[in-house]
Parts: sequence; C-alpha cells; structure tokens
Amino acid sequence: MKRISEINPLGEERANPDEETRKKLRVERLQREKDEGYQMLVELCNLGEYDMAEQLANRNFNWRYEIVDGVVIERID
Repeated sequence: MKRISEINPLGEERANPDEETRKKLRVERLQREKDEGYQMLVELCNLGEYDMAEQLANRNFNWRYEIVDGVVIERID
C-alpha cells in the first residue's frame, strides 16, 4: 500500500503513443466501424428497409458500401 504522500492526486499520466501506434489504432478503429456499419446495413436490408439502409450508407461514405437491389455491396471508386 502506498503512503498518501506517494499518491498523485491527478492520477497516473497517460503515455503518449508514438505515430506508428496511433496509425495502427486509427486503422483498427476505422475497420471496426466499417464492419459494424456493414452489419447494420445487412440487418436493415433483411428487414426490407432498403431506403433507410441506402441513406445510412450515403451518410457514412467512408464505409464504402452501397445498396444495390436490396443487397449490400462494397463501393468501387
């Protein structure tokens, strides 16, 4: 157990990750968001909500998906 004088009242400082770690974390976060977006779009299409799925895909252009004939496909640029 630490003595009171040894405890930092502001808490431990968070280490700043280097640029490579930040890039890796950003890529992982974007991929996770894309995967979750795909699942939402598929669920909407399965429910017959094609217009809503298309709107969601258009609002989240970075997911790179589009709805064609009620099917979620990856957008080709």
